[in-house]
Amino acid sequence: MSAANRAPLRSNPVRRTRRRAAVLTAGAAAAALALTACSSGGTAGGGGDTNFVAGTDGIDTVAADGRAPVPDLSGKTVDGGQADIADHKGKVVVLNVWGSWCPPCRAEAKNFEKVYQDTKDQGVEFLGINTRDASVGPARAFEEEYGVSYPSLFDPTGKLMLRFEKGTLNPQAIPSTLVVDRDGRIAARALQPLSEDKLREMLAPVLAEK
Repeated sequence: MSAANRAPLRSNPVRRTRRRAAVLTAGAAAAALALTACSSGGTAGGGGDTNFVAGTDGIDTVAADGRAPVPDLSGKTVDGGQADIADHKGKVVVLNVWGSWCPPCRAEAKNFEKVYQDTKDQGVEFLGINTRDASVGPARAFEEEYGVSYPSLFDPTGKLMLRFEKGTLNPQAIPSTLVVDRDGRIAARALQPLSEDKLREMLAPVLAEK
């Protein structure tokens, strides 16, 4: 064997650089997708005929005679208790889908708690659905940090979201909010983060119904 053949093999620095760049690019793309999935909004709910009328303010509504019933939403909560939306029949319910990993969810959390405190004596209940948190630890920390006092169902794999009629929710639009009327029917939705004023605007017409 020649001396040239006996020389140790050396990795190609150009190849290493290209491989590293490809990995970094893929990582950046994944991070961008995660952020987009968290913050995306709009009125599209994935197809289906749910009778929503899109509003120019990002709040979609359904006339009383076209509303679909809210599905069974029950199970363990983030704080270790139990919750069932059926227990709130006869009250207006604000449903908020959120995750501790989602920056827009953090931005709106205090808005929801403020409106909850202001309306709970008017026959309004709030119920969260925590999704895509692998364990309750981060979700509990979120609730403690932002002072969220109403319960949230723990739904790490999104099974509860799949119970809604097709087109009601978009799994990529987190956070999302639904308002359920006193008869247990979905009256309004927003597939985007909400300010305190927007949440009050969304809730008020349903609360005013007799």
